Amino acid sequence: MMTTPTVREQVVHHAITLMMLRGYNGFSYRDLSELVGVKTSSIHYYFPSKDDLVLEAVSEYSNQVFNDIHAIDASLPADAKLAKYTKKFGRILGGGDQICLCGMLAADIGSLPDNIRHAVQAFFKANENWLAKVLAQGAKEGTLAVNGKPESAARTLFAAYQGCVLASRLFQTKARLEDVETAWKIMK
Repeated sequence: MMTTPTVREQVVHHAITLMMLRGYNGFSYRDLSELVGVKTSSIHYYFPSKDDLVLEAVSEYSNQVFNDIHAIDASLPADAKLAKYTKKFGRILGGGDQICLCGMLAADIGSLPDNIRHAVQAFFKANENWLAKVLAQGAKEGTLAVNGKPESAARTLFAAYQGCVLASRLFQTKARLEDVETAWKIMK
């Protein structure tokens, strides 16, 4: 049986979507009140400040992404893990008009408080750490091309994923995401 999301859950969900589309400064509590069907005072009850809401949104978004990552079968070869990661990352694009929430916030980081900056950094580091393990596995198996240390390569790879969602949005195509994955595979 499906339960109806609470007002709080709806607010967080819509905030995530709006930030992925418009960024931190591209939405207001008024936008959220119209989407959820409540007064802005109701939103302030749950989230006294926009920063409180954004921090909760980053936490929720990160949990969703990490649940997806941890659902990837650990027994798979590294290239298959990377392919599944790419597919999951591609879902972020939605209809081609969204950007990773933490990637979008990273662009606004200069105007955000330290606690949000730390949450966004933690998101990046967790993705990079997982990718480093996959790249190390792929180098050992001979399924992925890794130049240098897996940690450095993982930072480069994650930056490529973040950049490709920007370019995918710009050119309205997901093909750029597939290009990133292909660049790391060893062709057999």
